Amino acid sequence: MKPIVLGVIPARLASTRLPRKVLREIAGRPMLAWVVEAARACAQLDAVIVATDSDEVATLCHAHNWPVQMTSPDLPSGSDRVHAVAQLHPADIYINIQGDEPLLRPEHLTALLSPFANPHVDVTTLTVRCTPTNIANPNAVKVVTAADGRALYFSRATIPYDRDATGTAIYWKHIGLYGYRAEALNRFPTLPHRTLEKTERLEQLRFLENGLSLYVEPTDYDTIGVDTEEDLHQVEALLLARHTGQPNKLSF
Repeated sequence: MKPIVLGVIPARLASTRLPRKVLREIAGRPMLAWVVEAARACAQLDAVIVATDSDEVATLCHAHNWPVQMTSPDLPSGSDRVHAVAQLHPADIYINIQGDEPLLRPEHLTALLSPFANPHVDVTTLTVRCTPTNIANPNAVKVVTAADGRALYFSRATIPYDRDATGTAIYWKHIGLYGYRAEALNRFPTLPHRTLEKTERLEQLRFLENGLSLYVEPTDYDTIGVDTEEDLHQVEALLLARHTGQPNKLSF
């Protein structure tokens, strides 16, 4: 039997670096509209729900007939917001689609679901080849995996370390989209926050430190999570190029 797959888009209005970013216009549309449209275009998702703590975001959703679930403003992370939705909307697999990822494509979500063909997979996420400028950038999280795609470690540091300066090391940048089996998601709020997560400030390390199997699927399409005005303008240029058929060299 085909598992029921629910896409959840956490969309907080508060943001430290770019306030109200999910409602900011990009190429004439709210950022959130780009995300919802791409998610709903993925045939493998049975439904898509926006999870928010904002009446303004909920009003936008109602105006466009997007399903929306109000969640507590006290939830500390997107995964916690997805977990809150899961308590009200049963599914077998949940996809965490950040509301500040307007370069999202349906292909990203298809890739996230692929590893779940293996019954031992608890959680999935994505990776893309790291550009040279991002190799040493601590804001571009790197990931190393086993041969079968199981995540070994995520870090803001440059991993793997090319000790002999061979120039042959391959670096993979993490894309912060996640898929969870329902059982793994239900465990998430109870998992201890251990040393590595606190040190790197990376939520995904909580799964690794507590023994869950997190598998990483490569994609050809990078994204830009919008956190600054510069990100906003860069994404707008890329979306305009994509929708006018103009080529761009970054495979967005």
